[in-house]
Amino acid sequence: MTRPDDAELAGLLRAAMAGDERAYQRFLSMVALRVRALARRLTAPGGGVEAEDIVQDTLLAIHLKRHTWRQDEPVLPWIFAIARFKAIDAFRRRGRRVELDIADFSDTLAAPESEAISQRDLGRALDTLSPSQKAVVASVSVEGQSIAETADALGMTNTAVRVALHRGLAAIARRFGER
Repeated sequence: MTRPDDAELAGLLRAAMAGDERAYQRFLSMVALRVRALARRLTAPGGGVEAEDIVQDTLLAIHLKRHTWRQDEPVLPWIFAIARFKAIDAFRRRGRRVELDIADFSDTLAAPESEAISQRDLGRALDTLSPSQKAVVASVSVEGQSIAETADALGMTNTAVRVALHRGLAAIARRFGER
């Protein structure tokens, strides 16, 4: 299938708006090919945004807003504007996360700190907490116990353990976090 030009797509969309279902089906198929090529250029594998999601969102928007296309104007700029906005929306939904494969960087990552240093820092952080917060944070975050196990061991409710854990971790973050 050759790449459709603007005049061919515009003719198909005009026919579709006049009620020709076959023209509309062909129009959407041709547009999907163009938008898919654009979406693949904009997205990276494993980047958190799928090209096909952009294609489907664009086709849906075209379907819902086809009445906004001015029939005396070129259709491709209108299509690509919609696709661009749908790509922007997809990247916004994904947020500012960047997902990278750690194997690509394993050679350049620093070696982990020695166990003695991390134990000393851990002890220093825990020492800043109240006794109940210290017991909860140590049980859940250090020893890996569940909320329920910690609650049973300390004679607390699950809710009280969650509150103490949250407050303890927040206190550590305030004290040792970014300044």
